[in-house]
Amino acid sequence: MKMSKHAKRMERHHRRNKNTSKLNLVSLMDIFTILVFFLLVNSSDVEVLQNDKTIKLPESVAEKKPAETTVVMINKDNILVGGRKVASIEDAINDDDGVVDGLQKELEYLASRKPYKNEEQAKLGRDVNILADKDTPYTLLKTVMSTCAKSEFRNISLAVSQVADESEPVVVGDSAVEG
Repeated sequence: MKMSKHAKRMERHHRRNKNTSKLNLVSLMDIFTILVFFLLVNSSDVEVLQNDKTIKLPESVAEKKPAETTVVMINKDNILVGGRKVASIEDAINDDDGVVDGLQKELEYLASRKPYKNEEQAKLGRDVNILADKDTPYTLLKTVMSTCAKSEFRNISLAVSQVADESEPVVVGDSAVEG
């Protein structure tokens, strides 16, 4: 069968361009740009407290998520601030004056690094989240809370695990403690 000139030209054109393939990056860049903006906008809503395998948090049906604050962790052996050991449980329980000295020093240091912006903030105090093992004695918890209040960390929140999703700690409630 005889091919027309147009069909021959089309066949030559297809043979010539058959070996070279081009990747269109414009649409790929558009997708990544949209993905970056999506992740930036949605990443600010998530704040997960540090999780320590030695701490088993009590369970709750609270729905309020934790705010980004100073975190005091109490496990079976130590009291930690920001993952650093500041005092042992034995020293805190045996302390007679009702203040954990190492914790107070660390909290005062953190407070000195971030001064109040105005007088209203100074009246309210600073925020602190306490992650304590569910078997922590109340007297120890009371001593830690008292130490926090004396160090100007008066807005104390206790972290618990949500019953629906035990992997993510949440704040039960805020309590203002005068010290």
